[in-house]
Order: sequence, then C-alpha cells, then structure tokens
Amino acid sequence: MTRDEELLAKRFIDLSRQAQQRDMVLFSDFLNLNELNIFQQGISELYCSFEMSGGYAWSERQMIAFLPDAFCYTWNYPISCLEIRPVNQKFAEGLSHRDVLGTLMGLGIERPKVGDILVDEGVFHVFCNEGVAPYFMEQVTRIRRTAVQVRQVEPGGLQLEPKVEVCEGIVSSNRLDGVVACLCKISRGQASQMIHGGKVFVNHKEVAQAARECREQELISVRSVGRFRFLGCQGETRKGRVKIRYEKYL
Repeated sequence: MTRDEELLAKRFIDLSRQAQQRDMVLFSDFLNLNELNIFQQGISELYCSFEMSGGYAWSERQMIAFLPDAFCYTWNYPISCLEIRPVNQKFAEGLSHRDVLGTLMGLGIERPKVGDILVDEGVFHVFCNEGVAPYFMEQVTRIRRTAVQVRQVEPGGLQLEPKVEVCEGIVSSNRLDGVVACLCKISRGQASQMIHGGKVFVNHKEVAQAARECREQELISVRSVGRFRFLGCQGETRKGRVKIRYEKYL
C-alpha cells in the first residue's frame, strides 16, 4: 500500500478503537471502491463491529458505522438525500453526473463528503454528509446554464433502483480477464493489465487474479469505466465459445 493508503487503514482502526472506548457510534466519510477494499483488508484488526451504507440499497460509495459492543441508543447514518431538478425542464440542458459533481466540488466541498449521484430523466439525487446538505441547498442554483432547484427528500419514499441495460457477449471462458474485456470492449491483454493494476473490483473487493472465474450475480466494478452485474453463461456457440449475459448500470 502507498503511504496514504496505510494512513487510511490506521484511521479505520483508530475510529473503531474510539467508538469502543467512548461507547458511541462513529462514522467514516463516503468511501470509494479502493478505500472500501483497504477497509476490508483490515477488518480483523478492528476493535468493534461495523455496518456500511451509502443511503440506499445499491450504493457504490459507502459510509462505515463503527458500532461499540455495548450501546443502548438508536442511531442513523449522517446521510442526506438531495433532489436536484431543473426549474424549467423544457429549457434544461442535458446535464450529466459529471456536471452535477463538478458544480458541487466547485463549492469547495471535499469529495468524501458526497456519495452516489443518481440520475433519472433529468432529475438527480445526491447522497451527501448531512453537514454539507444545507450549504448545497443554499448555494446550488445553477448547473452550467440551467437554473435548478434543490430540496432535501427522504430516500425511503423514492424509487432508487439503478437503471440497467441487459447485454450479451461471447467470451472464450468465464475467466475474469475475458469477461472484463467483453464488458469494457477492450482486448483481453488490456483487461489483464486493469486487473493487475487494481482497477477491477468484484462485490466491492479488489481482485488481482485474472484467471478467477466469474459467478452468477456478482457485481463487477471497473474504475473509470462503470459497473456491471454478471448474470451467467448462456450456452456455447458452434465454435465452442461461451455466451454470457450481463447488466450494465447506466
């Protein structure tokens, strides 16, 4: 691990120690896939138990709650859900995830304070640390040239299932490098480099073995590319190659 990664791993252990000693629930910031993988590697060194959430069931960026062994009060994740929508949908630009994130980061807020950003027909839902939510609601009035309105909503009443596209492909086998090559539309050699370079995660854990076989319903995340769910093999072609089906998260 790099120096920064070692410091992060120690930070997780320290948060768990403080939670146990102070008998109170403590929270991390939102963590990306690589940071979640670092956390998973050090679970055996924690002083207490933990839970994870990003504010909704299919979240990628997640916050860790460190739970002392003996606590007797109810608690909630310090996560707020903000809805951002154009004031006038008719004249709105085609805004993207990048546009929304860029606007939020332009306010001087650190990336770990913001979780997933979901888009559905021009309406965005942003999960963020509750401490920065009022600031976002006050400051975000325009994204690019589109006037927007921001309000806090309860995620429990929203339909937040991610949109997916079911796709098919043909691979030589269900090895991870072959499957990633198919998912990302790259060569198998390039896929192998991404795997060995720490850019491929299966069920939120980094996997460095290109020969690992993919299993049904596994979530495969490729940094800077996207997320996919491997649905399994669907028989063979006449030449003996394997047909696969997968979901691409949009």
